[in-house]
Amino acid sequence: MSEIKCKVASITPLTEVVQKVELTPESPVEFKAGQYAMVVMGEKDMRPFSIANAAFDNGRIELHIGAEPGNSYAGEVLERMRADGEITVNVGNGNAFLQSNGLPMVLIAGGTGFSYTYSILQEHLNSGDKTPVTLYWGGKHASDLYLADKLTALADANEHFTFVPVVEFACDEWKGRTGWVHHAVMADHAGFANIQVYVAGRFEMAKVVRDDFTQRGLKVENLFGDAFAFI
Repeated sequence: MSEIKCKVASITPLTEVVQKVELTPESPVEFKAGQYAMVVMGEKDMRPFSIANAAFDNGRIELHIGAEPGNSYAGEVLERMRADGEITVNVGNGNAFLQSNGLPMVLIAGGTGFSYTYSILQEHLNSGDKTPVTLYWGGKHASDLYLADKLTALADANEHFTFVPVVEFACDEWKGRTGWVHHAVMADHAGFANIQVYVAGRFEMAKVVRDDFTQRGLKVENLFGDAFAFI
């Protein structure tokens, strides 16, 4: 992949530990919705982050970087961006990009894995394809679902899109789904034979999704996620 130098246009908080990074490349970049960028920290040190914007919106690169205390892997990237005002990346990485095969789509995100599904969702909604798509986004707390209001508005405006937020540790005011995000998906689908599934989150979650959903008929060729290149 060719390396692209980008200006750091902005770094703004989405939550106490998640930062939205806007990068401006020297020229429009080519990638597919669902692919990721590698941030170049050194000759042999490249760190992957999902691209949150859609592929048609290719004059910028948006990243959602979770850097909780102790996470030097992500924290060092943010420090470099703030200090230098620019960063080198390469894009177009990964094979878990949007597939237009006509099957209803289920997008499953845990935490900042949402950025992967957000790119796919925006690309799909912009395409004019009316294939049904449902996004399940899980977080420990409701505040972790930092774009929930925007997704609710998108669902209201697009009858073929459904948004299902899922909170693991709900407060009394929470009126939505609770528990583990993949359990919510299984509660809504008796079988997965005619569905395509995209998943992003911790490797442990991806493995459980693969194990449980394939037992309910999901074809491996209809399951997409960068984690599956490693597990």
